[in-house]
Formats: sequence, structure tokens, C-alpha cells
Amino acid sequence: MRIQLRNIFVDDQEKALHFYTDVLGFVKHTDQQLGPFRWLTLVAPAQPDGPELHIEPSDNPAIRQIMQIMAEHGIAAATFAVNNIQHEFERLQALGIEFETEPTVAGPATFAVFNDTCGNLIRIAQVDA
Repeated sequence: MRIQLRNIFVDDQEKALHFYTDVLGFVKHTDQQLGPFRWLTLVAPAQPDGPELHIEPSDNPAIRQIMQIMAEHGIAAATFAVNNIQHEFERLQALGIEFETEPTVAGPATFAVFNDTCGNLIRIAQVDA
């Protein structure tokens, strides 16, 4: 068993595509029209055949409510691994990303949380082995 696909709900697929590719650096893997929405997946450039991030519309009222509750309580919708958290923190800040938390050490990991502009909090983490 392995992880192949991870969903993240967004309020606007096109806006999310821009943010996750142009700002965060992911690469579009699949973009197929499915009725009023798109099957839109992204991959990390270093893992073109690796796990896909499915950018899914949050058109369901229950999903929108869950997203709102998670954001209000500071719960990240996803965590992305980075090699150098200070570098990523500074790079993203320079691009105008609003961080909820600065890099914070928690045991073997250091993490920071930011707003993805699409309805979610996202955590980046560096784990030292």
C-alpha cells in the first residue's frame, strides 16, 4: 500500500493552480475537464511520478464548513516537506505569503504555517534525521 493521491479542497481551482505552481513550485500533472470542474493534480518537480496533490473544488457546503473550522482553529490542511525551512520561509515571505507561525522547533521537526489564499492553512516542515 502507498499514498498516490492527496486531496486538498480549494475555493477556486484556477487561483489554486496559480498559487501552487507559480508560488510554491509544484508542477501540473493532470488537468481534465469534468463537468463544471476539473480533475486537477500536481506533483513535486523532484517526484514527477510521485504522489499527486488533487486540487479539488470546495463546492459542497459541508466541505466549506470543515475548511472554515480548520482554518479558525489553526489546523493545516496539508504538510509539505522542505529541505531548508528558513530558506523556504524567507522565499515565501518575499513573495507576499502570510505566515500564521514562523519556523518553530517541535522535537526533530521545524515547521511554519501559512495561508494558501484558497481557503487553507498549509504547513511546511523540515525533519532532521
